[in-house]
Amino acid sequence: MNPSSLIAVPPLNRAAPFAYKALLLLAEETAEFAISVGLSPTTLELVKIRASQINGCAYCLRMHVREAVALGEVSDRLAVVAAWRDTEYFSAEERAALVIAERTTLIGDRAGRVDEDVSALTAGQVAAAEWTAITINAFNRLSILSGFPVRGDGTP
Repeated sequence: MNPSSLIAVPPLNRAAPFAYKALLLLAEETAEFAISVGLSPTTLELVKIRASQINGCAYCLRMHVREAVALGEVSDRLAVVAAWRDTEYFSAEERAALVIAERTTLIGDRAGRVDEDVSALTAGQVAAAEWTAITINAFNRLSILSGFPVRGDGTP
């Protein structure tokens, strides 16, 4: 492809600020709903971390790992989120939320999908976990497509 034929597009949050504001509002409303149905803030961060791992979004991974740590999450658990099924670190609620994170993020992989038990969650909690996963998947795509930087100097 001829580099001179490429169109320079600013990061999507600046190219369409109205859409970005709507996404921020969706995230805020989703978090309020999730808390209202009894999902813990830490469980919500685990959903965001797992989806961001699958999508390869370094920007969102760094952000949500930091947020989880600020909520008191420990490094041992964060280190094994990608292999959560092989550990005993996670509660039944967290495991169900991680199932939802994976099945929502990998929605196109229906052939290889095995339905896993999410009965540790109420119907409202399932919906909240799904909306959390939907929202972080949108943010992952926004961050990746916009090329949000992840510097090694600790700056945002």
